[in-house]
Amino acid sequence: MEKKDKLKILILDDEKQFTEELSGFFLDSDFEPFEANTVAEGRKILNDHEIDLLILDVRLPGANGLDILKDVKIKYPYMEVIIISAHGDMDTVIKAMRLGAFDYLRKPFRFIDIQIALERTQKYLQMQRKLKHMEEKNSLISKTLEKKIDRQFIGVSPQILEVFEQAITAANYPEANVLITGESGTGKENIARIIHYSSSRKDHIFSAVNSSAITETLLESEFFGHKKGSFTGAFTDKMGYFEVCNHGTLFLDEIADMPFNLQAKILRATEEKVVTRVGDTNLIHTDFRIISATNHDIEERVEKKKFRLDLLHRLNTLHIHIPPLRERPEDIKPLVNHFIEVFATKLNKPDLHVVPEVYDALQKYDFPGNVRELRNMTERAIMLCKGDSLGLADFRVKPKKSELLVPKDDLVNLKLNEIKMIRKALQICKYNQQATADALGIHRDALSRKMKKYNININRREE
Repeated sequence: MEKKDKLKILILDDEKQFTEELSGFFLDSDFEPFEANTVAEGRKILNDHEIDLLILDVRLPGANGLDILKDVKIKYPYMEVIIISAHGDMDTVIKAMRLGAFDYLRKPFRFIDIQIALERTQKYLQMQRKLKHMEEKNSLISKTLEKKIDRQFIGVSPQILEVFEQAITAANYPEANVLITGESGTGKENIARIIHYSSSRKDHIFSAVNSSAITETLLESEFFGHKKGSFTGAFTDKMGYFEVCNHGTLFLDEIADMPFNLQAKILRATEEKVVTRVGDTNLIHTDFRIISATNHDIEERVEKKKFRLDLLHRLNTLHIHIPPLRERPEDIKPLVNHFIEVFATKLNKPDLHVVPEVYDALQKYDFPGNVRELRNMTERAIMLCKGDSLGLADFRVKPKKSELLVPKDDLVNLKLNEIKMIRKALQICKYNQQATADALGIHRDALSRKMKKYNININRREE
């Protein structure tokens, strides 16, 4: 084994003979040991070397080993600690484990005892190293995404510029949870990444989770983690999303589709920032931010008892709504130009230009798939074009559905009719909101939310 792959072990104990004997054992076992007989020596070694494992005496001259343990776990979260002591105080053992010690050995112990403890620790450290490698890889990807944020946010319309301004505001409050709503394909995850990488959490994990894609039997394990042996197939300890996103951001896509029985546990974890792995009793503190997204009317889900109102309130500290592409046609041209820049190079067609009629036709199209559909449409057009220009035949734009099916008449405008109906019912019921809700056949809270949504204020003078 090369030196760079050796497990680096620091022995911090005030008994010099003990540290020398243990160091000799580690050398023979092909580890790389370091010795320290004072806290100052130990801190210097920790600063100068990437120590994998600390063997720490719980009683040191002028220092409490538990205080050192607590400090070490904060400064070096990937380093594991084995506590040793000549005193078998069970309270000390329990405190050490709660503070993050991996194992405990009572002096005097045999070399075989430390060998067994090391084997357990080494397996755990190997898993930790793999996780750290993945996080570092994610960090590199994240930095690449961070550099692209300004370029990925494409749009000139007042609506999308307001969305960007709201995202930056959300980034300035890294403790606040954010709910992003909008139709499928509008770019909700992109806005979530902008919030994360513009915030103080940007150097930590951004993890995107599809709330509806995880099987219900594994949901709790995925979010909270599990302890080895807690169920069939749990061969090792596993961190859940809440732990992985410590100091970072957990993005819950399609939050409205989350199974109802998991919502109460998500609510509690979000409120307390404390989780317990499946099959374990230890409490794990984790500092995460939740950004959630949905393309459903989540308030309608609440009314139908498919989504918890208290969880909605917890997730909806800040709300950002992304309007569909058909409501901001001025964004179509810059988006098309951006996608051409991306795909023309990728598909080895660098000198393409767009016939002006294409932009006019695209602005008259409904885009049910929003920006995602425009992206796919542009990529396909570049693949199919024969020359150096993109025309209507390449995009194959269909007529606007609204022009074919829906006459331009307020009678078929659902939003306007709902506003008129609420106002009329309020007037008939003399602005008694409970009576109005009963007349409309909805819950009193639902009426309040709709009045707030449509900015309907009760004017007593009307009465």
